[in-house]
Amino acid sequence: MGVTEAVTTPSPHEPPLPPEKPGGSAGRITPADIRDGAAAALLIGVAGVLLGVLWAWLAPKAQYVSNGEAVFLKNSESEARIGADGTFFLLSVGFGVLSAVLVFLWRRRGGVPLVIGLVVGSCFASLAGWRMGLWLGPSADVAAAAVKAGKGVAFDAPLQLLAQGVLLVWPMVAVAVHLGLTALWTPHDPDPSEDADWGGYPPPHVHSAPSDPSAPEPPRA
Repeated sequence: MGVTEAVTTPSPHEPPLPPEKPGGSAGRITPADIRDGAAAALLIGVAGVLLGVLWAWLAPKAQYVSNGEAVFLKNSESEARIGADGTFFLLSVGFGVLSAVLVFLWRRRGGVPLVIGLVVGSCFASLAGWRMGLWLGPSADVAAAAVKAGKGVAFDAPLQLLAQGVLLVWPMVAVAVHLGLTALWTPHDPDPSEDADWGGYPPPHVHSAPSDPSAPEPPRA
């Protein structure tokens, strides 16, 4: 007794699976990308020293005066304290834009490691600039400065950053500008469906009309 082997044929009305798109691993992170991100973080972090120098130089400073027993603000209506925050804010915006543009011109292809390096370096630079400005500015020992200045003589108050949220301005501006430049000027990869020859997918029979079961079958040879 013969054994009939069953052959399974695909249904003519069932569409086949689409072919895999080429270049699926094009977005893979390479060691070179990680090195670029680390280099960007290091260079931007060092730039925080310049932020601190400029802040200590350009920020308006409030003045204290001593009567021999206590220390008071020389001008209680002075906006120097708010001006110090504003100066740090404007400098951070400028450094954020500059760092984003330089990183984009250095590596136009962008990538996740580069953005992470930009964020980490900018955050460290803001903190370093803040601490550097405090160190370069007037002494934080107000009592010693009052004794040194003498009774009734005005002296500069130490720098203060009242709104510490401005420490996030540099990284936020840097990331926003970098992503905008990447979206506008980085060439996009072509769509694989436009360039790849997939053999006329889907096959013509997928969209063909179903056959009439009542129609006579063609004669067989």
